[in-house]
Amino acid sequence: MATFEEEFKRIEPIIKALSNISLLGKKIVIRGKENFIKKGPNIIIGNHIGTFKDIATLSKIVPRHIFFTANRMLFDKDEFNSLIRFHLIKHLKNFGLFVDLIFSPIKSLFVNFVSTNMSKIGAIPVDLDMGKTKALERCQEYLRDGRAIITLQGRGRVTKIGPNPYMSYFKKGAPIICYNLYKEGIIVPVTPIAIFGTQVPFMIPTKIKVNIGEPMYVHDYLAGESTETVNRFRKVLEKRVKALIYEIVKSQNLEK
Repeated sequence: MATFEEEFKRIEPIIKALSNISLLGKKIVIRGKENFIKKGPNIIIGNHIGTFKDIATLSKIVPRHIFFTANRMLFDKDEFNSLIRFHLIKHLKNFGLFVDLIFSPIKSLFVNFVSTNMSKIGAIPVDLDMGKTKALERCQEYLRDGRAIITLQGRGRVTKIGPNPYMSYFKKGAPIICYNLYKEGIIVPVTPIAIFGTQVPFMIPTKIKVNIGEPMYVHDYLAGESTETVNRFRKVLEKRVKALIYEIVKSQNLEK
């Protein structure tokens, strides 16, 4: 039976082509690329504001094979198709329906390909509205094997809820994973990353700016109890990504 990495190699040319299509009109600008962890266990955590464009961006810039935690809807053809239509209408209103119709043949090929191959290449399904225990266990298995996983925080869109529209409240999943593995003697560096520009709709030209911070470690935030350690690490990860986003926005304002 083929490994996840072997399956990925088989379809990698198609994935690259789909990533290029997803990012039509977009130029990626990277800051802090030297902070990527190139081997061994690693969690990359960041904001999620651009649905498939976030995934396409990270697929192009991370210098190693990566495993995504992903909305379980992406694993089902019909649900994935509905999800794309929802975001097109949300961002483009009535024009979104026109785009959905015009690109229907291409979208159908894209949806079929992604939903069919998600499990084959080791993507980890997450139910956003229910328990995530199975996803956490699978992430830990991957990290024990020295793999890198990406967990983006948010629902893939800009939100008006909260003080920062470009970042959602961080969940406890990554800190819990790091703490559990730390107790096993496995140190997992967590790479904070901020993405800005992927919220701009498909085919509209813009710069996608990615700001990558230095790795962070749960053992630097140990407290008396596991719950307190997890909460402390969650808060500092969230704070760090917010700071990385601020750096992007500040640099954009200076460019104007």
